[in-house]
Amino acid sequence: MNDAFVIHGNGFRFDCTDRTYVMGILNVTPDSFSDGGVYFDLEAAVAHGLQMAEEGADIIDIGGESTRPGSKAVTQAEELQRVLPVIERLSRTLTIPVSIDTCKAEVARQAIGAGARIVNDVSGMTADPEMGPTVAKAEVPVILMHAKGTPEDMQRNPWYKDTISEIKTWLAERIQYAKAAGIRHSHILIDPGIGFGKRVSDNLLILKSVKALHPLACPVVIGPSRKAFIGRILDLPEQERLEGTAAAITLGIAHGAHLIRVHDVAPMVRIARMTDAIVRARQE
Repeated sequence: MNDAFVIHGNGFRFDCTDRTYVMGILNVTPDSFSDGGVYFDLEAAVAHGLQMAEEGADIIDIGGESTRPGSKAVTQAEELQRVLPVIERLSRTLTIPVSIDTCKAEVARQAIGAGARIVNDVSGMTADPEMGPTVAKAEVPVILMHAKGTPEDMQRNPWYKDTISEIKTWLAERIQYAKAAGIRHSHILIDPGIGFGKRVSDNLLILKSVKALHPLACPVVIGPSRKAFIGRILDLPEQERLEGTAAAITLGIAHGAHLIRVHDVAPMVRIARMTDAIVRARQE
């Protein structure tokens, strides 16, 4: 077993050398790119979270601020109003961990108080200087994601000379920043940020180069679900990107991803299990 790829949390332990773990997306927003407004109602959001858990999700990731390209930031008060009731309800009911998808330290702090056990920061803790100390004090795992720019401007002509090398260097710097803030290495996950300040070619390179991030000794999360690069390649809208997502997830796992963040939990759980079986097959 490689301890670098074991996630230690409050009440859970995920050994990513055994299998791929699945994070179900629950956007409590009116404007997320794929499902904005669908789960904006509290009861609908809670029901969907319970459904994803029943379908095999290992984590429910709750976000109250859209990070789609071109989206505008929301106030801290609005974000808290959206996420806290859902976190409170689901964390009381579920045995699997709930995570909070936020760049704001105070939102993370209150979400953890409401029952969240993981922080998913798409800014890699660059947006709020208090995020590092907040996560360190709470002693919860954190996902550090690479993004070039902000959601509002990240897709305005992003460019890389060496995509994977630049992402790896940036993530290495954020890992060191997190550790300097007091976060244990065993609490750090990394995400190369598919769709966040990336060209189509960058996203494809990430999927076939996940193992290049393994020397950073943190579990790697990927989130290609329904993303625009799939739509560009297949010429399909968000709701018709299941097969494209499946292909991206399959190859991402085959190339070394440890955790997948998805909208369509049931089919992606099956795909992950089948891909795991193939990747881990040994001669009997």
